[in-house]
Amino acid sequence: MNPPARILPAQIQSAAPRDLRRAISASAIGNATEWFDYGIYAYGVSYISAALFPGETAQATLFALATFAISFLVRPLGGLFWGPLGDRYGRKAVLGLTILLMAGATVGVGLIPSYAAIGGWAPALLVVLRMVQGFSTGGEYGGAAIFMAEYAPDEKRGFYGSFLEVGTLAGFSAGALLMLSFSLLLGDAAMREWAWRLPFLLAGPLGLVGLYLRARMAETPLFQEAEAQRESGEAEPAGLRHLLSRYRRPLLAMSGLVIALNVVNYTLLSYMPTYLERRLGLATDTALIVPISGMLFMMLLLPFAGALSDRIGRKPMWRASLLGLTLLVIPLYHLMGLGPVQAAIGYVLLGLLYVPQLATISATFPAFFPTSVRFAGFALAYNLSTSLFGGTAPVVNAWLIDVTGNPLVPAYVMILACLCGLFALEFTPESAGKPLPRT
Repeated sequence: MNPPARILPAQIQSAAPRDLRRAISASAIGNATEWFDYGIYAYGVSYISAALFPGETAQATLFALATFAISFLVRPLGGLFWGPLGDRYGRKAVLGLTILLMAGATVGVGLIPSYAAIGGWAPALLVVLRMVQGFSTGGEYGGAAIFMAEYAPDEKRGFYGSFLEVGTLAGFSAGALLMLSFSLLLGDAAMREWAWRLPFLLAGPLGLVGLYLRARMAETPLFQEAEAQRESGEAEPAGLRHLLSRYRRPLLAMSGLVIALNVVNYTLLSYMPTYLERRLGLATDTALIVPISGMLFMMLLLPFAGALSDRIGRKPMWRASLLGLTLLVIPLYHLMGLGPVQAAIGYVLLGLLYVPQLATISATFPAFFPTSVRFAGFALAYNLSTSLFGGTAPVVNAWLIDVTGNPLVPAYVMILACLCGLFALEFTPESAGKPLPRT
């Protein structure tokens, strides 16, 4: 197979539609693989806890949620490792390695023997594989967002970037639907004994498809421009030292937005099935169906929200989302507690308020940094905030509800995160219709 044609700096504004479609596919498939893992883990947590952890159901579930959070604590290390590599050697090379590690770790979870068979080695192996997954994800998400943003035309970056998050919800929904389908078809006994492993094994083929798509792509036009400048000695300095000395304010502003984004994200996507079942008393299948239905609804809206941000700007979209969630999250949590139908309505409305943030990630965050430190800056700010305030949201919410006895704790945490985001938004550049900064 012939290698893809190199895109020269002079061609930056005229990437072929075919190359743009490939860039979207190559970026979204990796994100889908990442979130496929989160979906099957979040929706199979009761089976995973029963198979791989000792103790009563509630205790084992808490251990399983804590293990889910462990992968996020490793993400900053992944960001520190992959980010500078992506700025020095290219986005494509890093994305090829990270998708292999991600998919391999997910398949490995499906192969772990049960606690009854190997005792404490079972949760230990799960922790190790979750750490590998988190380390690789530290480079995957930022790299995919940058890859898409650097290919997209300036006037449509919001629209094209929204498809990265279509991949997010598609992967998460696919994982959740697989776990739900196997549960309905095979029954609870088979799921607890062996069938919970099947969705994890399917991550292998998904990762290979992503690797194939990425191998066919050329490096992004902006990275090729930066590479040419390095060869001529005209490039801006790169590396973590330059990033931390010159771009502290963008790092802090982006971190504030990520706190809001990911507290909402992981509360709605990862923790909600456990919350609906254990805190609101919904049947297991109902607790799975409600968020899946809401995510499918959100997927339909993402491209429209991305296109709207190209017209009116990213900041108005974020402001409307953050204010709406701050004002309405408590009433909507009350609504979800009234029954299955009300839970579905409340979840859909929360998702509708969240869509303006989700749709504009790939258009908003890469614009904080110039090409030479874009990967490292994105990876550091995104992964540090995600590890502390995103992936830990499910276990923190569960623990706070146990301590306080108040099922509205997730709503209060979401309000605090949104207020943090509103403050950070004041220091965020408006990027709609503008080229990504080169230097």
